Amino acid sequence: MGDIYQEKILVLDFGSQTTQLIARRVREARVYCEIHPCTMSLAEVRDFNPRGIILSGGPASVYADDAPGVDPGVLDLGVPVLGICYGMQVITHLLGGRVARGEKREYGPANLEIKHHRGLFRELEPDQPQPVWMSHGDRIEKMPEGFEVLALTDNSPVAAMGHGQRRVYGVQFHPEVAHTPGGAAMLAAFVLGDCGCSPSWTMRNFAEATVSGFKETLAGKKVLCALSGGVDSSVVALLLHKAIGPNLTSVFVDNGVLRAGEVSEVAGLFREVFGMNLVVVDAADQFLDRLAGVTDPEEKRRIIGHTFIEVFEAEAAKIGAVDYLAQGTLYPDVIESVSFKGPSATIKSHHNVGGLPERMKLKLVEPLRELFKDECREVGRELGLPESIVSRQPFPGPGLAIRIMGEVTRPRLATLRAADAIVQEEMRAAELYTKVWQSFAVLAPVKTVGVMGDERTYEDVIALRIVDSVDAMTADWSRVPYELLARMSSRIINEVAGVNRVVLDISSKPPATIEWE
Repeated sequence: MGDIYQEKILVLDFGSQTTQLIARRVREARVYCEIHPCTMSLAEVRDFNPRGIILSGGPASVYADDAPGVDPGVLDLGVPVLGICYGMQVITHLLGGRVARGEKREYGPANLEIKHHRGLFRELEPDQPQPVWMSHGDRIEKMPEGFEVLALTDNSPVAAMGHGQRRVYGVQFHPEVAHTPGGAAMLAAFVLGDCGCSPSWTMRNFAEATVSGFKETLAGKKVLCALSGGVDSSVVALLLHKAIGPNLTSVFVDNGVLRAGEVSEVAGLFREVFGMNLVVVDAADQFLDRLAGVTDPEEKRRIIGHTFIEVFEAEAAKIGAVDYLAQGTLYPDVIESVSFKGPSATIKSHHNVGGLPERMKLKLVEPLRELFKDECREVGRELGLPESIVSRQPFPGPGLAIRIMGEVTRPRLATLRAADAIVQEEMRAAELYTKVWQSFAVLAPVKTVGVMGDERTYEDVIALRIVDSVDAMTADWSRVPYELLARMSSRIINEVAGVNRVVLDISSKPPATIEWE
């Protein structure tokens, strides 16, 4: 799909929790990279044809019986190699050095004293200690032959090492995390300098290459796209619309549990602004009738997922024969499916268009499977999507149904919609909407006593959930101003009939989840 994929970095994963961050930092340097498990064979590494290789960190010790390793031939391919933490220890072990248990474990911040301001450190200020983030128990006791110390800390006499001729390096700290402020510059120096890559991985280049590629591969083919109005499906639909125009049919299903104004906003944007072939299906009654009396969260998700498939299949049948189903798979989904650690345990079932390709016997087209979420948003901007879509906070497939504790009814939906609209309005007015990960209202399953106009009330409780996160794997509650919370509470109680109390959810993930169901 064009030159943007010719120069690439291979990240071999040893199970670190921050491996995805390595790839993100490399891509921020505008160089394409992919993550693969450390078990990748030497032949597969050669076929990948990387300009450079990064070995990630990991929780193991190189001397453990089940310690993950890498084919030693990876170090003899003639391309630059950078080992991070455990990756550095693997390099040391394979090349005849010695790794030993440290006198004390080193976790958290440390000051890096740089001995040689070249290679990884060429862009950093000379004679300035660099804050770095450590997370290791083992240490390098003896470097392999030909290596020299590039940097050290109080507890790590070999905090960075390198073999200039072989262009093989190791760092004991984690340059990919935010707690290592100069880490991005180190990784950029490696991929742009030692690996000789050009900064050609831009989202404009990606969009142009993707549209151009689909014009060829999908010429004369009919493609069906499930459009939700979220950033992922919107970007998928626009990329394909630019490539194949009327041969794309997008279907937007109103499942009755959407936010206020979503149907008209999505239909207006994609039909009138972008001229897209969009089918809007009003299936609210069908969904809500099936949800009647249901209180179990997983059952709600199952009903919504299965009903969506039925409705979507029925609309597809009206359209006629199609060849492909477009799906908004992102790169983290791909990484998870091939992770060295294996797929994560299912916490809650995920609602996407799962089950459709098999049932409808359609091939999949996944334009975003190489992108992280932030890259997807940038493609959206390149395509002209408005910020209301591009910067939209994540919204669950089951919609408001899993933000209503207990039974989903039309009156309860009306209450939650009105309260949630106030949350969205106030977050935008305070210019905080794009600064948090998610902000929304939840309708609690209880009523409480209140006093309104000298009369006793017994009405609903709305909970506010506002969280900060990077990837939704972990989250913490956002410390938004009290004045904003007070305004939300006052407006909800005064403007939403049937609500007399507003509370704030201050739990983190873990142990809680972001959504309440």
